[in-house]
Amino acid sequence: MTGITGPSDYSTEPPRHPCLQINSKEPFNAEPPRSALASSYLTPADLFYKRNHGPIPVVDDIERYYVSISGLVEEPKQLFMKDIRVLPKYNVTATLQCAGNRRTAMSKAKTVKGVGWDVSAIGNAEWSGAKLTDVLELVGIQKLTSTTELGGKHVEFISVDKCKEENGGPYKASIPLSQATNPAADVLLAYEMNGEPLTRDHGFPLRVVVPGVIGARSVKWLEAINIIAEECQGFFMQKDYKMFPPSVNWENINWLTRRPQMDFPVQCAICSLEDMTTIRPGKVTISGYAASGGGRGIERVDVSVDGGKTWMEASRFQKTGIPYVADDDNTSEKWAWVLFAVTVEILHSTEVIAKAVDSAGNVQPERVEDIWNLRGILNTSWHRIKV
Repeated sequence: MTGITGPSDYSTEPPRHPCLQINSKEPFNAEPPRSALASSYLTPADLFYKRNHGPIPVVDDIERYYVSISGLVEEPKQLFMKDIRVLPKYNVTATLQCAGNRRTAMSKAKTVKGVGWDVSAIGNAEWSGAKLTDVLELVGIQKLTSTTELGGKHVEFISVDKCKEENGGPYKASIPLSQATNPAADVLLAYEMNGEPLTRDHGFPLRVVVPGVIGARSVKWLEAINIIAEECQGFFMQKDYKMFPPSVNWENINWLTRRPQMDFPVQCAICSLEDMTTIRPGKVTISGYAASGGGRGIERVDVSVDGGKTWMEASRFQKTGIPYVADDDNTSEKWAWVLFAVTVEILHSTEVIAKAVDSAGNVQPERVEDIWNLRGILNTSWHRIKV
């Protein structure tokens, strides 16, 4: 027994904030109002989007809870919370985003399969815990270990929760060993969120946080870590969260032709306006978030109030009153989103658009039709609002 169990039904679900937009009750998937996102650099835990594939696990006895580490290691171990807490504690501010964020807009182009997220399946938090590199050293895997030294090439994380996609088995995912053993990747075994213990919805008592990567790889309710020769063969690595071109449908799909999605592309969304909002003519402040995967900063956010004919650059910031500058020397919080704002004059009905450019020069695509895919993931097209 590990001190934590995955229930087979939904009778022990935790309470949730009443303002959440519920996209699925069982399993529970919900997002906050978009207006709640741009108002705070750190997203409160109760307003952070909830993404689940089964009932929320229950901690029976925190003293008996442990994580097993095995696979291609010389000495497998069981780590209790006291063993993890004695390791150096790191604080990493990182944005997590579901790969299906903004799926509803993609489904308007053509039907897709998946939870119907608006623009709020994303959040930014300060995660605290032990670095995975320090944890792996406890089983003899040194920092920046090469695959030829070890034999293993991937680090697999296994959860406690039960998923119908895994035929009642646990949720699992993996990342490359090169990422797992790199201290600069900031992969955490986190036990705190915004300075407080994790809530049940967000992985209490321990979860993985893989910054700059789609949220599907940041496994919650961690039960085991395996060092393996091949990437995880679980459903969510092999038959989901892969990016296919618009020409692929459910009749001709071949999952083996695509690698599991890791980094998320450059993304931004307007949070200060709802679609089809009615406003008074005059000055209006347009604000929202922008983020890019892989630790890439946001070089620019452009806003148009005439349907894309002309553009103006928005101001960017992470901390209020401090202008943001995308850089490579870690003076900015590279895994975290950037908030943007610009005051414009709107005198008549129009289309407001926002698009971002990251520090590598990647630009959001203009048309959702060009990136449509049958699973509705990675909708990073220009965000459009009719007012």
